[in-house]
Amino acid sequence: MSEKKLNRILRAPAGHWVGDGFPVRSMLSYNNGLDTLQSPFLLLDYAGPHEFPPTERRLGVGPHPHRGFETVTVVYDGEVEHRDSSGAGGKIGKGDVQWMTAASGVVHEEFHGRDFAHRGGRFEMIQLWVNLPAKDKMNPPGYQGILDSDIPVAELADGQGRVRVIAGEFDGQRGPAHTHTPINMWDMRLHAGASLELEVPEGHSTVLLVLKGQVSLGGEAETVQANEVALFEHAGSRIRLQSPADATVLLLTGEPLNEPVVGYGPFVMNTQAEIRQAFQDYNSGSMGRL
Repeated sequence: MSEKKLNRILRAPAGHWVGDGFPVRSMLSYNNGLDTLQSPFLLLDYAGPHEFPPTERRLGVGPHPHRGFETVTVVYDGEVEHRDSSGAGGKIGKGDVQWMTAASGVVHEEFHGRDFAHRGGRFEMIQLWVNLPAKDKMNPPGYQGILDSDIPVAELADGQGRVRVIAGEFDGQRGPAHTHTPINMWDMRLHAGASLELEVPEGHSTVLLVLKGQVSLGGEAETVQANEVALFEHAGSRIRLQSPADATVLLLTGEPLNEPVVGYGPFVMNTQAEIRQAFQDYNSGSMGRL
């Protein structure tokens, strides 16, 4: 079992606002040129942590479309309410996950939960965009609202921490998220002094986001700090991590799609003609309306 080699570390990017409710750093973005090492992951936004004062205003992002991929939102603190043109929606709070499959197209909105807005407080979440294979891009849209209580937890050996298995499998625990292609999504809490050897699929893209603390990579003289991402080579089936202090880490692996990626803003397809069609369909209202 060979070790995956580190390709590079993406250092902390500058932040920007999405709407008036999400202060984000784009840790990965297909707009910068899709790296084959990150497929099928298109974009990874890290919002917060940020303290919001109490307000009666609706903070967030109003109606906007998506086609051709999925959005995955993991809430670490705060609360998000979602509503879309397929009729799906709901509220997700701390520890919950929203997995929205835009596929052939939806119009949706995302705002802070009303209860959270009224009381204010710490807000922290990530949103991941997962590309769909060409055969699934025009499927009907779907929605998975996954509660924290639905997510299995695997305890690491010797009290080194724990792993919430959102998608895929870890140590015999299978995550509740349905995925269109093989994906692992492990939300990890590592205790100070943790030293792990993790088995990951050979050939998968492997992305490591550090949200809190820092992680040293075994076999590499490299440390991934908070708000940084490590990208690994496809070859190899294990990675080694050491955490000198408590750390929160999100580990993603995914089978590369090896298909053309043509995107423009909220639409990600395989050809320019499909992008033009997406705009026509959105403007004609065939993606639905809120």
